[in-house]
Amino acid sequence: MAKQPVNPDAGPSTETAEQTAARLASGTPLGKGAPTPTRKQQEAARKRPLVPGDRKVAAKQAREKSALAREKARIGMAAGDDKYLPARERGPQKRFARDYVDARFNVGEFMIPVMFLVILLTFFPDPNIQTYGILALWAFFIIAVIDCVVLGFLLTRKVRDKFGADRAEKVRWYAAMRALQLRVMRLPKPQVKRGQYPH
Repeated sequence: MAKQPVNPDAGPSTETAEQTAARLASGTPLGKGAPTPTRKQQEAARKRPLVPGDRKVAAKQAREKSALAREKARIGMAAGDDKYLPARERGPQKRFARDYVDARFNVGEFMIPVMFLVILLTFFPDPNIQTYGILALWAFFIIAVIDCVVLGFLLTRKVRDKFGADRAEKVRWYAAMRALQLRVMRLPKPQVKRGQYPH
């Protein structure tokens, strides 16, 4: 059997792992016309950064990613998702308290409009109007406090019945602070309609 002539200038017929990686990274197909990458080219391919080389592009991408994360957190917090809520807002007891307050008509939620109205009355030159405005504000404030106290007792009893006595006292102040806010300004946003009390 005749021996095939050997070409002394021909390279090895098998491709190393590094050469394969370099060829795949460069997109060069395997064949006789594909030159083998040099060691310098292979090292440069391995050291190529995964982030964009342009700092402005990288900074823009970071800002867009941060803005997307903030928007996602804002939507999650408004929807009452525990994952995006601060510690004081988390838990089934706090969700129950929020739903109970939001389903209820609370006197204190009109505190800000009443205060704004009284401030307008102070611009009238008649001192009687100013006096009546201040008295009306104090009367409204007392009624709002009484309403919050009643809310605290009712909610405490319901939370005790549903979650146990050790969880009841922790929602009274939380519910009162929410009841003093306008419904449209509350965070998390109300998830129930008025009259739709939780069970």
